[in-house]
Parts: sequence; C-alpha cells; structure tokens
Amino acid sequence: MRLDLITIVVDDYDPAIEFFTSVLGFDLVEDSPATTNDGRPKRWVVVRPPGAQTGILLARADGPHQTAVVGTQVAGRVGFFLQVEDFDTAHERMVSAGVEFVRPPRVEPYGRVAVFVDIAGNRWDLLGPA
Repeated sequence: MRLDLITIVVDDYDPAIEFFTSVLGFDLVEDSPATTNDGRPKRWVVVRPPGAQTGILLARADGPHQTAVVGTQVAGRVGFFLQVEDFDTAHERMVSAGVEFVRPPRVEPYGRVAVFVDIAGNRWDLLGPA
C-alpha cells in the first residue's frame, strides 16, 4: 500500500504547473485532457518532487464552492511538507524565485524549517537537516 496522490485545488493549471516545476523544481509527470463528471473539459495534471513516489494532482477549481477553498484547504495551517537535503540552497533558490516565506528559517529538534506559501496560498514547511 502507498499514498499515490494528494490534491491541491488551484485557480488555473498553467500558473500552478509553472510554480511547481520552475520554482519548486518538481517534475511534471502528467498533463492529459480529461472531462468533468458532467462532460466539461478539464485536465489531469500531476507533479512530483524528483525521485518521489507520491505526487500532487493540481485540480482547477470548478464552481464557487471549490474556488472558495483555494489556499485554505487545511484551514490556514501548514498542510504540506517539502523535505530537502540542502536547506540553504533550496531556500535561496526559492527566495530568488519570489516565493513568499511567512516564517523565517529556524532550527527545531527535527531539523531546519521555514514556512512558505504556494501559488494557491497554501502553507508549506520547507524542511532540511539541522
């Protein structure tokens, strides 16, 4: 058993793909045409950190209920955790790319951490070794 995908609801596909691939360095695993349950066009877009098994399904918000949850899927808490081997390099690259960090780097018993916001407004921990 394994966790294959999680979903992040986004405003639009292409800016989200750009953020996750160009800014965070994820791989674009799939970008295929699909349809909604009632036959409208959508896309099946999956990104994944290099070497990871679990991916993120980038789902474009469909309707007012889904639009309302963009950026608040975990009620303002950190809900996603990006583990890196070289914290300083990853942090510098992300800052240079314009990623918004809402908490500066700090050291915790489990390692170094800084909180950033993705393109949809969700909070992530950038995690690295102490």
